[in-house]
Amino acid sequence: MAGLVERTDFMSVPVKDMERATRFYAETLGIHNASPDDAWPEFETGNVSLYLVDPTRIGGTFSPHTAAIALRVPDVAEARATLEEAGVEFDGDILDTGVCHMAFFKDTEGNALMLHRRYAP
Repeated sequence: MAGLVERTDFMSVPVKDMERATRFYAETLGIHNASPDDAWPEFETGNVSLYLVDPTRIGGTFSPHTAAIALRVPDVAEARATLEEAGVEFDGDILDTGVCHMAFFKDTEGNALMLHRRYAP
Protein backbone atom coordinates (compact mmCIF):
# COMPACT_ATOMS: atom_id res chain seq x y z
CA MET A 1 0.00 0.00 0.00
CA ALA A 2 2.48 2.64 -1.07
CA GLY A 3 1.31 6.18 -0.47
CA LEU A 4 -1.36 5.38 2.11
CA VAL A 5 -0.04 7.86 4.71
CA GLU A 6 0.45 11.41 3.46
CA ARG A 7 2.12 12.96 6.53
CA THR A 8 1.97 13.28 10.30
CA ASP A 9 -0.50 15.98 11.36
CA PHE A 10 0.06 16.06 15.11
CA MET A 11 1.57 14.24 18.05
CA SER A 12 -0.38 13.91 21.29
CA VAL A 13 1.56 15.00 24.37
CA PRO A 14 0.08 13.68 27.64
CA VAL A 15 -0.33 16.18 30.46
CA LYS A 16 -1.66 16.16 34.03
CA ASP A 17 -1.99 19.90 34.53
CA MET A 18 -3.29 21.47 31.30
CA GLU A 19 -2.88 25.08 32.46
CA ARG A 20 0.71 24.55 33.62
CA ALA A 21 1.66 22.63 30.47
CA THR A 22 0.01 25.22 28.19
CA ARG A 23 1.98 28.01 29.88
CA PHE A 24 5.22 26.03 29.47
CA TYR A 25 4.76 25.42 25.74
CA ALA A 26 3.44 28.93 25.02
CA GLU A 27 5.51 31.09 27.34
CA THR A 28 8.69 29.15 28.17
CA LEU A 29 9.21 27.50 24.77
CA GLY A 30 7.49 30.27 22.80
CA ILE A 31 5.48 27.94 20.55
CA HIS A 32 2.29 29.35 19.01
CA ASN A 33 -0.96 27.81 20.29
CA ALA A 34 -3.15 27.56 17.19
CA SER A 35 -6.22 26.25 19.03
CA PRO A 36 -8.96 28.63 20.18
CA ASP A 37 -10.06 25.95 22.70
CA ASP A 38 -8.18 26.06 26.03
CA ALA A 39 -9.19 22.46 26.75
CA TRP A 40 -7.35 21.13 23.65
CA PRO A 41 -4.24 23.29 22.99
CA GLU A 42 -2.39 22.57 19.74
CA PHE A 43 1.09 24.04 19.39
CA GLU A 44 2.34 24.62 15.84
CA THR A 45 6.00 23.73 15.38
CA GLY A 46 6.14 24.28 11.63
CA ASN A 47 5.83 20.64 10.60
CA VAL A 48 4.11 18.54 13.28
CA SER A 49 1.76 20.07 15.84
CA LEU A 50 2.06 19.15 19.51
CA TYR A 51 -1.44 18.50 20.80
CA LEU A 52 -1.72 18.59 24.62
CA VAL A 53 -4.17 16.06 25.96
CA ASP A 54 -5.14 14.98 29.46
CA PRO A 55 -5.61 11.23 28.92
CA THR A 56 -7.76 10.93 32.04
CA ARG A 57 -10.42 13.09 30.32
CA ILE A 58 -10.86 10.42 27.65
CA GLY A 59 -10.71 7.32 29.85
CA GLY A 60 -6.93 6.77 29.80
CA THR A 61 -4.15 7.00 32.34
CA PHE A 62 -1.33 9.51 32.44
CA SER A 63 2.12 8.32 31.43
CA PRO A 64 4.69 10.81 30.10
CA HIS A 65 6.57 10.20 26.85
CA THR A 66 10.04 8.81 27.44
CA ALA A 67 11.26 9.10 23.83
CA ALA A 68 12.27 12.72 23.29
CA ILE A 69 10.43 15.01 20.89
CA ALA A 70 13.15 16.84 18.93
CA LEU A 71 12.50 20.58 18.75
CA ARG A 72 14.59 22.24 16.05
CA VAL A 73 16.28 25.47 17.12
CA PRO A 74 18.78 27.74 15.33
CA ASP A 75 21.46 27.24 18.01
CA VAL A 76 21.24 24.56 20.72
CA ALA A 77 23.64 26.23 23.15
CA GLU A 78 21.88 29.59 22.89
CA ALA A 79 18.40 28.08 23.25
CA ARG A 80 19.55 25.98 26.19
CA ALA A 81 20.97 29.05 27.96
CA THR A 82 17.68 30.91 27.44
CA LEU A 83 15.66 28.02 28.85
CA GLU A 84 18.02 27.56 31.79
CA GLU A 85 17.50 31.24 32.64
CA ALA A 86 13.76 30.45 32.68
CA GLY A 87 14.36 27.64 35.18
CA VAL A 88 14.39 24.63 32.83
CA GLU A 89 16.79 21.88 33.96
CA PHE A 90 18.67 19.83 31.38
CA ASP A 91 19.79 16.22 31.55
CA GLY A 92 23.56 16.30 31.00
CA ASP A 93 25.67 18.33 28.62
CA ILE A 94 24.96 19.18 24.99
CA LEU A 95 25.55 16.07 22.91
CA ASP A 96 27.48 16.44 19.65
CA THR A 97 26.87 13.37 17.50
CA GLY A 98 29.13 14.49 14.67
CA VAL A 99 25.98 15.31 12.70
CA CYS A 100 23.90 17.36 15.12
CA HIS A 101 23.75 18.96 18.55
CA MET A 102 21.17 17.82 21.10
CA ALA A 103 20.24 18.96 24.60
CA PHE A 104 17.74 16.86 26.59
CA PHE A 105 15.17 18.12 29.10
CA LYS A 106 11.59 17.49 30.24
CA ASP A 107 8.44 19.58 30.13
CA THR A 108 6.45 20.36 33.27
CA GLU A 109 4.63 17.03 32.95
CA GLY A 110 7.75 14.86 32.64
CA ASN A 111 7.61 14.38 28.85
CA ALA A 112 11.05 13.98 27.25
CA LEU A 113 12.05 16.82 24.93
CA MET A 114 15.26 17.81 23.20
CA LEU A 115 16.64 20.89 21.56
CA HIS A 116 18.07 19.81 18.20
CA ARG A 117 20.07 21.24 15.33
CA ARG A 118 21.60 19.26 12.49
CA TYR A 119 24.78 20.92 11.24
CA ALA A 120 26.10 18.27 8.82
CA PRO A 121 24.92 18.20 5.21
